[in-house]
Amino acid sequence: YQAKRQNPKDIFLKWLNPKNKKTYTWEETSLNIYKLAKILKQNINKEDRCLLLSENRPEWLISDIAIMLSNAITVPAYTTYTEYDYKYLIEDCEPSVIIVSNQEMHKKLKNIISEKEFIKKVITFEKIEGANYSNKYINFDDIINSSLQEDEKIKNLNSKRSSPACIIYTSGTGGNPKGVILSHGGILNNCEGAVEILEPLINSRPTFLTWLPLSHSYEHTVQFAQIATAAKVFYAERIEKLLDNISEAKPTIMTAVPRFYQNLYNKININMKKATGLKAKLIKATIYLGKKELLKEQMTFPEKCTNYLVDILVRKKIKKQFGGNLKAFVSGGGALDKEIGEFLNAIGLPTLQGYGLTETSPVVSCNPINKIRVETVGPPFKGNLVKIASDGEILVKGENVMLGYWNKK
Repeated sequence: YQAKRQNPKDIFLKWLNPKNKKTYTWEETSLNIYKLAKILKQNINKEDRCLLLSENRPEWLISDIAIMLSNAITVPAYTTYTEYDYKYLIEDCEPSVIIVSNQEMHKKLKNIISEKEFIKKVITFEKIEGANYSNKYINFDDIINSSLQEDEKIKNLNSKRSSPACIIYTSGTGGNPKGVILSHGGILNNCEGAVEILEPLINSRPTFLTWLPLSHSYEHTVQFAQIATAAKVFYAERIEKLLDNISEAKPTIMTAVPRFYQNLYNKININMKKATGLKAKLIKATIYLGKKELLKEQMTFPEKCTNYLVDILVRKKIKKQFGGNLKAFVSGGGALDKEIGEFLNAIGLPTLQGYGLTETSPVVSCNPINKIRVETVGPPFKGNLVKIASDGEILVKGENVMLGYWNKK
């Protein structure tokens, strides 16, 4: 499959940081990927690792795809790690190139960069004070402002679906973090499944608001579903500004973890409990009838009329608080409480629960919009075989399963 055709001049990526409201069209994004890939190719060999340390911003996606285009392997890192954590990651995967966002993040890497001879280049999104840009360091803006001939674009990928695409470190069950090696085919398998889930939700170009860390396998894979559905992507400024960002972005789809929905449930519930009189009765009817609709229970004619009324008076107003265009929340990264799932669906915020783990690229299954069962994680994605072992362990077989753990036999 491929993304629906879009005008190359349409905005594709936008950062909602008021100090740095960068936007990139589809055409600019593509060109910048080629330019960065050219520089990377000059400094790395096939399947060399490239550490990517940045907050969510358009340059993250550009860098990730440019790394893959240059036949290297992306190693995303959380921005919240300590210097000790980065030292472990770098010594374990030995990246030839480090891409780092800003001064604050570079500070934690500075000593390690100067110690390790295998680090050939450091690419920075913002200018770093004291960095030697005439030697080891390259500024991202200098790369994208440079010229590029058509014959300099990397066209022959020389990668297979079974080739490693990224190494995502996960804490696992204990001990030091383990590097999960995910293949291009595994990510594409997830992408194909995600597009199938999203297809009934999008009659036109969808809008995503990205706020979960892109270093997490969940949000990392969502990027490719965004490309496949020709979406417009907004990057949130920061978690504290999320509700403001939602109002500005007006997303059609949002992915989040159960804690987000728990907080949302608590906040909406507190406001609803303040209601009195007719307003309180309408809210009660919204939840009661919304649950009946979700569970596909038969409604009487008066109930159908009331449900239609609360759709306009209650659910529409709730949706407006989330920009007015929201078609679905997608929950993953942990179990969603059944009561919360039923409540959100009942009040007009369709919430699809899925299941997965880093080792499965990461999605195994997800609820489809036309058959939501909140107490389940939905059917497996196409291409995934799932079996429950006699001891209750979930067994998964498919292209989405990792290639293995880095440096661990």
